[in-house]
Amino acid sequence: MRRLYSGSAIPENLLQRRGKVRDIYRAGPARLLIVASDRISAFDAVLTSGIPDKGVILTQLSNFWFETLADVRASHLISGMVGDFPEPFLDHAELAGRASLVRELRILPVECVVRGYIAGSGWKDYQATGTVCGIPLPAGLRQADKLPAPIFTPSTKGTVGHDENISFDAVAELVGAEIAEQLRTASLELYQRAAAHAWARGIIIADTKLEFGLDESGRVIWADEAFTPDSSRFWPASEYVPGRNPPSFDKQFVRDWLERSGWDKRPPAPALPDDVVENTRTLYLEGYRRLTGRSLAL
Repeated sequence: MRRLYSGSAIPENLLQRRGKVRDIYRAGPARLLIVASDRISAFDAVLTSGIPDKGVILTQLSNFWFETLADVRASHLISGMVGDFPEPFLDHAELAGRASLVRELRILPVECVVRGYIAGSGWKDYQATGTVCGIPLPAGLRQADKLPAPIFTPSTKGTVGHDENISFDAVAELVGAEIAEQLRTASLELYQRAAAHAWARGIIIADTKLEFGLDESGRVIWADEAFTPDSSRFWPASEYVPGRNPPSFDKQFVRDWLERSGWDKRPPAPALPDDVVENTRTLYLEGYRRLTGRSLAL
């Protein structure tokens, strides 16, 4: 039976951080447990409505990508199996499928955004300036056009409010030139590999954001989540037409409803109608099935 998961009975003294969607717990020396809830956020607000099973879908899809693309960049993932978790997490059956045991990293203060198509804020930027995040693009591009090559458009990782786009030089100032180059190279290669995999399965990954951290030896490690509907813009390839905004397999469906609702984007957000919740859940599940070739037992 479906159940909406918005939190856990895990002792609060183990909680390291509660994000908009994920809760992070201390799980031993240099180990963390990341638990994906069914909360959903949009326009920097956590909605009062959740999406049943969303956390399981996000966790399982991220782990699929971490394993599939391990030859490109090592990830923080240790195990997604409850039986591998240390005490006291073994006693919480509700964590099955939605929690991952990971290595603790020093997370780098950069959102590594890769854009393969022109959409969203990038489209607005291009219309105004002919560039995206300061990167010049050919004239005459239409909304949702594929770019000549994917571009790396990093941003700051804001703890409150919106992230801010920054230049590659600014990334180098934040983390050093060598690490900045690793971030750009890894982000572009991960995106290109994931996009090719998705295209063969009928999904366009228009853009995505990635995060990385440093391990104890200073290696750059892939972290957080990987090519999920929360971190990426997914379009069905069969319905893609350049020149207009395609339908999506991600939470754009929720954003679109909120835009039409008349909400002023100040908390609290309105509750989502049942049909929006169910349609969003269906989209997430269909995206997972297509990308992985598996069905989730929920």
